[in-house]
Formats: sequence, C-alpha cells, structure tokens
Amino acid sequence: MSAEVKQQSLEAKAAEAEAEEYDEEEEFEEEAGGHRFLFFTAMPAWLVSMVVHAVALLVMAMITVGGNVEQVKAVLTAAPPADDLQEIEEFEEQLTPPVDVDAVTDVSVPMEVISDVIPEDVTDVVVSNDIDQAAIAVELVDFGQETAPRNDLMKEVGSYSGTGYDGRGSAEARKGMVRQAGGSDASEAAVAAALRWIADHQLPDGGWSFDHRPGPVLNGRPRTSDHPGTHAQARNGATAMALLPFLGAGQTHKDGKYKATVQGGLGYLISRMKPDGSLHESGGSMYSHGLAAIVLCEAFGMTHDKALMAPAQASLNFISYAQDPIGGGWRYTPRQPGDTSVVGWQLMALKSGHMSYLQVNPNTIRGSIKFLDTVQAQSGSFYGYTSPGQGQATTAIGLLCRMYLGWKHENEPLKRGVAWLGTQGPSIGKGANMYYNYYGTQVCRQFGDEVWEKWNSKMRDFLVGSQSKEGPAQGSWFFAGGHGAEAGGRLYNTSLATMVLEVYYRHMPIYQQQATKDEFPL
Repeated sequence: MSAEVKQQSLEAKAAEAEAEEYDEEEEFEEEAGGHRFLFFTAMPAWLVSMVVHAVALLVMAMITVGGNVEQVKAVLTAAPPADDLQEIEEFEEQLTPPVDVDAVTDVSVPMEVISDVIPEDVTDVVVSNDIDQAAIAVELVDFGQETAPRNDLMKEVGSYSGTGYDGRGSAEARKGMVRQAGGSDASEAAVAAALRWIADHQLPDGGWSFDHRPGPVLNGRPRTSDHPGTHAQARNGATAMALLPFLGAGQTHKDGKYKATVQGGLGYLISRMKPDGSLHESGGSMYSHGLAAIVLCEAFGMTHDKALMAPAQASLNFISYAQDPIGGGWRYTPRQPGDTSVVGWQLMALKSGHMSYLQVNPNTIRGSIKFLDTVQAQSGSFYGYTSPGQGQATTAIGLLCRMYLGWKHENEPLKRGVAWLGTQGPSIGKGANMYYNYYGTQVCRQFGDEVWEKWNSKMRDFLVGSQSKEGPAQGSWFFAGGHGAEAGGRLYNTSLATMVLEVYYRHMPIYQQQATKDEFPL
C-alpha cells in the first residue's frame, strides 16, 4: 500500500474516533440537561417562588450593608486621635483605684471585716496638716447652708425658751434657776472656786493635762497639790473635761470672765482635730473624742460662732463613722463593739449637736438604741456594761440616754430605774464615785419629784463641804472611788464635781419645761 493510501486511512480512523467522542459528550450533556429539566419540572411552584424571593432578599441585604459601612466610616473619622484616647484611659485609671483582688476574695462576711477596723488604720492617714492650724479661721457661711438641718422637728428644739442651753445665760437667770431647782449660794461659790482652780492649771498651749504637775506657775499658784493625776497622754480628753464646767456656767470664748481661757482651750482642740474630724487619741480613746465633741457642739450652740460650725459638725460625723456597725455602740477604738460608759459620752455629744441645730444621722441614733436594748435588764430599768446588768453608774447612764432618746416621764421601766437610783443615793465619802454621781444627778434632776429633792440635798451638801479650802488645791476635789479617779486626778474629779453643782442650770429640764423634749430624728 502506498504512503498516500496509508495516510488517508489514518485520517479516516481519527475522524471516526473524534466523531464517537463527540457523540459521547453530546449524550452526556443531553442526559445532564434532562436531569436539570427533571429538577425544575418536578419542583413545586411554591418552592420556586421561595427561591426567587430568597435571591431577591439577599441582593437587597447586600445593598443595605453597603450603606451601613459608609456610616461606620463617618463615625470612625470623628473619633479622637490615638494620643487623646490614651490620655482618656490614663484619666480613667486615676479615677478608678486598683482593686486588691486578694483582699476582696478573702472577705466572706463583710460585716466582720468592718468590725475589725482599728483607729490607727484610719485616723493615721493624714492628707495635710495645714487644715489643723487653719480650722478656726475657716469661712463657714456656705458650709452652714449645706449642713444645717431643714426638718420641722429641729424647729421645735428648745421651744420653751430658745435652746436647752438657755439656763446658762445671764447671772440673774442662773441665780433664779439655782433657787428654783434646789441650789444655794454656797453651791455657786463652790463652782466659782472650782473654775479658778481649773483656769490656773491651763497649760501655755491652751490645753490641760490629767497630770497637772508639768507647766509653769500660773497666777502665783504652784502645781504642787496632791493627787495630780497620771494620765498625761489624754490631752484632748483633759482639755474637754476642763472646758465643760466653764461652758456649763455660761462662760464662752465670746463672753464672760474666762473667755480667754475658753478661747485657748477651743483653739487647742481644733488644732488637734484630724482632717476626718477625729479627736480620738491613744491615751483617751473614744472617751476623748466624745468629750471634745460635746465641748465643740455646746460652744457653737451657745455662741453661734460660724468658725465652730465645721469642727463641731465634723466631730459628730466621726461619731457616726466610729459606731459599731453591728451592735450600734462605741468603745475605745472606732467600730469596736460598744460599752455603756463610752456610749453615754457619744450620745451626749449627739444630743448637744442636735440642740445646736447641727446634723445628726438618724441611723446613728437607731444604732445607739439597738445597743441599749442589748445591755438593759427588766425592760430597761437597769443597765450593764457590755451585757445586761444592774450597775449603779451604768444604770444611771442608760436611763439618762433613754430620757434623751424620748422615753416619757410615765414610762414604767424608767420610773422603776429612777426609784432604784433614789434608794441607792449619791456616792459620798473619801471613796466617792464621781462618775456615778455625775450621771445619777442628771437623771434625778431631769426626773424631778421627791427622788430629786432627796438626792440633791445629800449631793449638794457633800460637795460643798468636801471641797479643798486652802493651799494649792483650793477650789478642787479628789475622791478615790470609781474607775479612772487616780489616773485622772484632781482635774477629773473637779470637773465632774463642778458639773454636778451646775446641774440646776446646765441643761434645761426635760420633762417639767420641755426645753429639750424633742426626740432625736429617727
């Protein structure tokens, strides 16, 4: 076979193979087309409609997303630059102090943690000592508008004759109340002599000490009297106890024979006040703060001196802070479970602030009532120290607190308690307990009736007769009985004895004339 014939034969076979391959592909496409046709012809009409609408919705959604992208871009272009964002984050970190995670996770019962706070942890945090020296000169107009109570109850305080301090006004007013309530010329002479002795033992810095041996000779009277006291660390407490008899006799830093003495004492206390309002000190604990708070509140209430408003209000605020958040009492350190003795001074300070138109936290008063309920016996006729009991001093403290908290004259537990104090009578003799006498005298004076007449005649005559009449101790007292008598020395005993003899006018009667009839705001 020639080459030409072979070539034609190969081309014919290739064409035949290509035709067969094409036929197979066409057959596959026809089969696939048939399947597609079968799919569409077998599909229900509603399903076809759904697919079409789904495609349409998808297209519309893509258009909407595109619009939002443009809006986001516009917002992002308005944001501050990265440097500004960093400054904002740093500022927020300054406003939000870091949290001690370990401290938080360890707290299982929050109240228990609060009750463990000790005063050194709080009062030693001093931001600036400049406030201490500048406190007396602070302008207080706006502060008074912010802190003055605005409730109707406060308008009625002192409704009888102005305030509960009005008995301390003029000398003539005091003489009238002395005659009316059972005092005498001799008792007033004893008060005058005591004030001279206290003034003579003021230290050059304006304060006093329960150890009155240190310091220069004042007015020619040496500091050599016996029983001078040993508790020199409680300067705030000593200064407050020295000032209370002056205020009780109507002597203020604005008026009276001893205004310079009182001014020096007030300046000393204010200079010692910490920025948080605390006058708590290691030597005198919360006793010192309560006494000093009474002084500041009474001095403000008697004079309306705006320079005293801020320190007085701050002292009340610290009392509220220092209250035991669980039991409602006070003791030596802030937020410690309370005892009746310390509670008495804090509650008297709150009452003094209330009478002086300062703010008193109602929750603080409720807490004090809760505490008294835990130490009372026989429905409130008697009181113990930290648990129910029937001590002389603690019962007198508890009953006086109940009077100021609103118990009425007809209250049966009150009547039983006062009657019991009447049978006990005042503590007299060399071992007299002046702490008990101080509170017992106030309870009987406020209650009145025969129990007061019997108590007063014994108490008044004993103090007038036992006052030192000559030498360096002239005008003072010392008795060995009761807690703290030896440590507090003559200043402690003299202060309490003087206030007992001022009871005729130091506070207006609660029940007879309703001068301080109003209960604390609850």
